Amino acid sequence: MSTLLQINTGIFAENSHSTVLANQFTANYLSQNPATELVVRDLISEPIPHLDASIIGAFASEEAARTPEQQAILDFSQGLIDELANADAVVLGLPMYNFSVPSQLKAYMDQIARAGVTFKYTETGPVGLLNDKPVYVVAARGGIHEGQPSDSQTAFVKTFFAFIGLSNVQFIYAEGLNMGDDAQKKAYDHAKKSISAITA
Repeated sequence: MSTLLQINTGIFAENSHSTVLANQFTANYLSQNPATELVVRDLISEPIPHLDASIIGAFASEEAARTPEQQAILDFSQGLIDELANADAVVLGLPMYNFSVPSQLKAYMDQIARAGVTFKYTETGPVGLLNDKPVYVVAARGGIHEGQPSDSQTAFVKTFFAFIGLSNVQFIYAEGLNMGDDAQKKAYDHAKKSISAITA
């Protein structure tokens, strides 16, 4: 049985445009792949600790000198990594807040970017250690940003996932969601059409 990991990051939970559309993607995907198990990681209802000195210290700790608190931090991080590594595909619901990704997603990224675990440095640069898989990013934006200097998300998200070995990243855009009812309907129609094409 294959596994689809859905990561939700919209602060308005099920009312977030990114979550609504990620749910649509998942429904289409599962209808085409009925033997797939769905795993949902909701970074809003189950927030992840933001990076701090204690987390960095735990990541760098030697096993023989590791405290129980440091081991708990490492176990939590490893659980997130295993969840991602065991998935056959990922769908990420991604809103844009102030030209960037939600801080909850950045916290997740900081937990799974682990030297020697998900990436390593070599003489020719970093190498991702996770097996590649499709990552579908449903990007919901209030304005129009695709292909513009204001779109700081696309390159960042692609760079991060490639850094840990996931280079097959595809974006589905729903833009202009705060620009009136007509613009919102057009954005949803465009996103749903893209979803249908990808999951067919």
